[in-house]
Amino acid sequence: MSNVTLFYDGNCPLCLYEVRHLRRWDTQHRVIFEDIHQPDFAQRYPDLDIAELDARLHALDGQGIWHTGLAATYVVWESVGKGNWMLPLRWNWSRRLLEPAYWLFAKYRHRITGLLFNRQCHSNCRQVNKYD
Repeated sequence: MSNVTLFYDGNCPLCLYEVRHLRRWDTQHRVIFEDIHQPDFAQRYPDLDIAELDARLHALDGQGIWHTGLAATYVVWESVGKGNWMLPLRWNWSRRLLEPAYWLFAKYRHRITGLLFNRQCHSNCRQVNKYD
């Protein structure tokens, strides 16, 4: 299996929580983790739109194919050997149910973080709530 690059929101504690687990499970080093809010990100990836990447999860596989949303989640989890945990994301009937929920989650993840962690993400929450 080839490498996958995961583009994630490093200002979101929920996102960092998942990235921490993915890093731990990535014993074969198949995932390249890219925090889209790193100061040098735009210089390293000048052709990518940070606002678009920030709107939902993106993964770029080793063949140059982009995966977004739940598809990105599945590709990355599969890369770390946990694809069986996310297998329902591959089933058409469950994707029809889960995609709308994912889009709502992606849109409101900072508010959800506020509810779960009793605080919301702001530009400095990455330093305060760093999970990795």
